[in-house]
Amino acid sequence: MTDAPTRTAAPPAILAGGAPAAVLAALPGSRAVGGAVRDVLAGRDVHDIDIAAPFPPEEMATRLKAARLKVFETGLAHGTLTAVLDHQPVEVTSLRRDLTTDGRHAEVAWTTDWREDAARRDFTINAMSMAADGRLWDYFGGEADLAAGLVRFVGDPATRLAEDYLRALRFFRFQARYGRGEPDAAALAAIGAAVPGLARLSVERIWMELKRLLEAPDPSAAVLMMEATGVLQAVLPECHRPTVLLALLRIGAPVDPLLRFDALVGSGSVRAARRLKASGEELQRLAQTNAPLPGFDASDDELRRALVLHGRQRLLDFSWLDQAASLVAAADPDYFSHPGPGQQPLAQPALPARFRARVAEMPVPVFPLLGRDGLAAGIPPGPELGRLLAATRAWWLDQGCTPDHAACLARLQALAAGPA
Repeated sequence: MTDAPTRTAAPPAILAGGAPAAVLAALPGSRAVGGAVRDVLAGRDVHDIDIAAPFPPEEMATRLKAARLKVFETGLAHGTLTAVLDHQPVEVTSLRRDLTTDGRHAEVAWTTDWREDAARRDFTINAMSMAADGRLWDYFGGEADLAAGLVRFVGDPATRLAEDYLRALRFFRFQARYGRGEPDAAALAAIGAAVPGLARLSVERIWMELKRLLEAPDPSAAVLMMEATGVLQAVLPECHRPTVLLALLRIGAPVDPLLRFDALVGSGSVRAARRLKASGEELQRLAQTNAPLPGFDASDDELRRALVLHGRQRLLDFSWLDQAASLVAAADPDYFSHPGPGQQPLAQPALPARFRARVAEMPVPVFPLLGRDGLAAGIPPGPELGRLLAATRAWWLDQGCTPDHAACLARLQALAAGPA
């Protein structure tokens, strides 16, 4: 069976030099695949280059090493290697066909049939391949779907989902980035029927996909689709307020997946993120203290105190979340019914915008005393010194974080001396 290219495009610059060119030269007949081809055709920046080759992994490794590339067996059981040249990594995978699937993982065999390899991919826009000279192979109409803004499964959607239920979440991520107009009805119907299978997904993969979705410039329409199909409730049962996320997008808040997650979930965001096994740094970002948050008209003393107690990032997050929640409370219930790309951000009220500017510009105060200051003042080490330092810091906070080292030391000494 012949395998003629669909057409020849301009040779992609990303394959003209460096590690990608070296890999393609070392593996005759190999091609760039997946997201790199999709984004070249879409005129978008390409971040990762994946290459597929009609060789089993052991032969690929031998050929790449002979071409003086470093080879790391990052996924040998699945036919995947990472080739590195001049610190530039390229993922290289043998052409594969599925033997068995269980809804998340597949047992594969190697093949030399490019169409067979493309047929096991998720969406038509991800199933194209391209040679260094610009020859394009598009077996399932991915280029036309990309131009039309249509995210469509390769073949039967139910079959693709039964092979890997993570594809349900990936559909919404790609819909948010590449979809335009009405989504593929067959895909949505199959995803709705596949919701019970989402229970097989690891929480780590769910968290990764949620963050990738929320990194899209405007994920609002995709989030509402997730809610309509039951996917959102299945993977994020803590979510009770998607409208606050939609409001956050309307007021022009930064593209920040953690801020958006916080808007989506609300007061249960830390608990939800912990269940999804978010990192310690992410949990710390979402954490809330018992200290009161300042109003947008806070005095400088109140703002300095809040910077110490909450941190700059949390105050900025608070300002966006509070503004979005206020918009939801004041808006007509149908105001957020039909969000989507192209909606203009609302004009910024002066008070929240000025508050954020003050938070961004004001230095975060640092309590000027350390334990050694108490020791130098003659206070013995131990719990009493810790209590006195804490009491002095509380006084410093009450004073708007303005007392300097000398004033704080005098306060510490006065507390140590006891009542006059």
